[in-house]
Amino acid sequence: MTTPMVKAEGVHKSFGAAHILKGIDLEVAPREVFCLIGPSGSGKSTFLRCINHLEKINAGRLSVDGELVGYRQKGDKLYELRDSEVARQRRDIGMVFQRFNLFPHMTALENVMEAPVQVKGEAKAVARARAEKLLDRVGLADKAKNFPSQLSGGQQQRVAIARALAMEPKLMLFDEPTSALDPELVGDVLDVMRGLAEDGMTMIVVTHEMGFAREVGDALVFMDDGVVVESGHPRDVLTDPQHDRTKSFLSKVL
Repeated sequence: MTTPMVKAEGVHKSFGAAHILKGIDLEVAPREVFCLIGPSGSGKSTFLRCINHLEKINAGRLSVDGELVGYRQKGDKLYELRDSEVARQRRDIGMVFQRFNLFPHMTALENVMEAPVQVKGEAKAVARARAEKLLDRVGLADKAKNFPSQLSGGQQQRVAIARALAMEPKLMLFDEPTSALDPELVGDVLDVMRGLAEDGMTMIVVTHEMGFAREVGDALVFMDDGVVVESGHPRDVLTDPQHDRTKSFLSKVL
């Protein structure tokens, strides 16, 4: 049996009295493109942030590539890892947010170079060579010297993807990466993500782009009110949903 790239077992998350995740169970296989859909407030983004311990879960277990995220087990108890150990785990997990979060005072090339140099202690020449290749991969080789303010939203998001890839992650998380973009800029970002899928990158994508989920996704989960309502192959769920809540949601977005 292949070890799942991501395994969630009974994952719960609350913010004060608000119970956001109510027992999430799912598995993501290596090289799989796993899409999460659902209404705003359903817990999709929170679950994504739990995978790399940006949010701490309140109950259950989350593992990436067979390793517990944020905790170690001793006997029957879980003990939270030190910040430095959590940071080491995060190196293997790339994340792309709705907002691009680029450093405004750095060029596109410098943004992509920064983490390998500062976090991994990589030589600048090595980091620069990889950054140049990654900018070329996302179609922005000619924008290497541009600052974020000189780039469109779609170009900034593609730089953000290149920046995440610079750490050579085993898993990429995308939190609605096109939702802040003008419609005509969405296609370029989705094309980059398609290329990553073709290269075998394991990806979890929170998205409202149903066409992308149908064409590129290997698995799809519909979440609502903190639970998994329905799951299956994207084409099956999108064309023949079985649950009334799924049908209602899709009738509004398709």
